[in-house]
Amino acid sequence: MDTKVTIAGVELKNPVMTASGTFGSGMEYSDFVDINRLGAIVTKGVANVPWSGNPTPRVTETPSGMLNAIGLQNPGVDVFIERDLEFLKQFDTPVIVNVCGHTVEEYLEVVERLADTNASLLEINVSCPNVKQGAIAFGQKTEALFDITKRIKAVARQPIIMKLSPNVTDIAEMARAAEAAGADAVSLINTITGMKIDINRRKFVLANKTGGLSGPAIRPVAVRMVYQCANAVKIPVIGMGGIATYEDALEFIMAGATAVSVGAVNFANPYATVEIIEGIEKYLQDTGTQSVKELIGCVR
Repeated sequence: MDTKVTIAGVELKNPVMTASGTFGSGMEYSDFVDINRLGAIVTKGVANVPWSGNPTPRVTETPSGMLNAIGLQNPGVDVFIERDLEFLKQFDTPVIVNVCGHTVEEYLEVVERLADTNASLLEINVSCPNVKQGAIAFGQKTEALFDITKRIKAVARQPIIMKLSPNVTDIAEMARAAEAAGADAVSLINTITGMKIDINRRKFVLANKTGGLSGPAIRPVAVRMVYQCANAVKIPVIGMGGIATYEDALEFIMAGATAVSVGAVNFANPYATVEIIEGIEKYLQDTGTQSVKELIGCVR
């Protein structure tokens, strides 16, 4: 059985990776998960300077999911390189660094600092609010997405993955804009904006009022969007959104995803990623499928 897949020239031993923000930078889960078993590890978002994130409370459960308004809290790129990337050097697993910023210049600063590190790919989080355009996320307008993708691609040493927001009218149009600007791959979906109200306190549950909805509740939406993008662009698509089992992962792969990212379930089951890898391997064996590549986009 061949479980290997390739994204922008980087070979993954299997198509299962972590989703940014749900696995720290690997150190936090290393007592539970053999990081060498993962196809890739995607780090928490990193900015040019430390971000303290949003005020609390900023996480709450919802039916079949969760809302978070963490606000991309992170220690900044300098600490990240010295501590987290240094830790990840001991593993034989590609590292994908998630990059965030409030302006194009902030993104570029992080990308340039990561140029000579052990990062194999960069995942660009375009759901960050663009301060210069009235806090509209970079990933919500095709023009802004095209511009930031093109400018990052011009300076990046590593291939870049544009992480798309589902909070748009036409996700395929956004994927095409990223591809046209030179993106090497796209990943989707990021969280869906949601809200929860405490009827007893008559207040918002989250201090930020709104948060990002993730978990199984969003999976059908994510599968649909991955299918749309995989049929709209020629670059690899990485699927995510509510994956908790190997069956979930295979849905995304059959819809057209080259690889998948496992997110919210890590909080409930820290062993989920390896269980999903083992489930895919067993599926290949049980069905006589020689390579996972045979499954990519097999449903038309």
